[in-house]
Order: sequence, then structure tokens, then C-alpha cells
Amino acid sequence: MALDRADQHLRHVEKDILIPKIMREEAKERYSEQVQDFTKCCKNSGVLIVVKCQKENSALKECLTAYYNDPAFHEECKMEYLKEREEFRKTGIPAKKRLQKLPTSM
Repeated sequence: MALDRADQHLRHVEKDILIPKIMREEAKERYSEQVQDFTKCCKNSGVLIVVKCQKENSALKECLTAYYNDPAFHEECKMEYLKEREEFRKTGIPAKKRLQKLPTSM
């Protein structure tokens, strides 16, 4: 059975796992300052993370939740996934490998 490259149908794993993964990665990039603040706090707090990093954790959760609940953001990430999937079906090369730089000299 040949796959239609432009097929927009999503499987369960794509809807529930792969697209949310893209959403998490993209949201973390957009809110990198909050991610860095929380990471820095965690590194400096040791076992007292829960107590000392509440402010940073709350700020990070608020940002990420806003993105996760935004239908336009979900649609943007879905279209990005479908574009990557279509390119994979066309070339047979996963996005990670396509984006790697080739060595210029050996």
C-alpha cells in the first residue's frame, strides 16, 4: 500500500504523543528564560527544590499551560509535524538526519 504524502490523517500516536512533543519543545524555546530560571534554581537548591523553586516553577507552568491550551499553537505544531512527515515520506530521511550538517572535508 502506497502512502499518500499529502495525507492529513493522524494516527493515535501522532495526535497524543508526537505533536504534543513538538508543542513542548517549541514552548520551551519560546519561554527559554523561564526554563533557564527554573533550571538554575533547581541546580542551586539541592533537595529543597520543592520549597525554594516554587516561584520559578509557577512561572514556567503558567507559560507552558498557556501554550498547551492555545488552539492556534496546536494547529501550528500539527502543521509542522505534517510537513516533516510529508518530507520523510518523500525522501525516506528522518528530519534529525536531514538537519545534520555534512562534513565539509574528510
